[in-house]
Amino acid sequence: MAYVVTENCIKCKYTDCVDVCPVDCFREGPNCLVIDPDECIDCTLCVAECPVEAIYAEDDVPDNQLNFIKLNAELSKEWRPIIEKKVPPDADDWASVADKLKYLER
Repeated sequence: MAYVVTENCIKCKYTDCVDVCPVDCFREGPNCLVIDPDECIDCTLCVAECPVEAIYAEDDVPDNQLNFIKLNAELSKEWRPIIEKKVPPDADDWASVADKLKYLER
């Protein structure tokens, strides 16, 4: 079972999770991160590090976010690995915004 980055990450893209990942399974897109399910070792370290609670175990993804399981798998094949923490300057402005899927940039 892999972990999944969900909608809360869009336009926030805090990367605290990247610092603790022992296998570098995070991939970076223009305004969001995803987890490569083939690389994730289910260590759970990233979950507690995410300040916007965007990361879930695949079995615990909220019903209204289930499409992110497929999105993580798909986009992780297209996006490049990220191995260093960096935070966009406007991340805090987007942290509490709801319904952000329309802002996802591929």
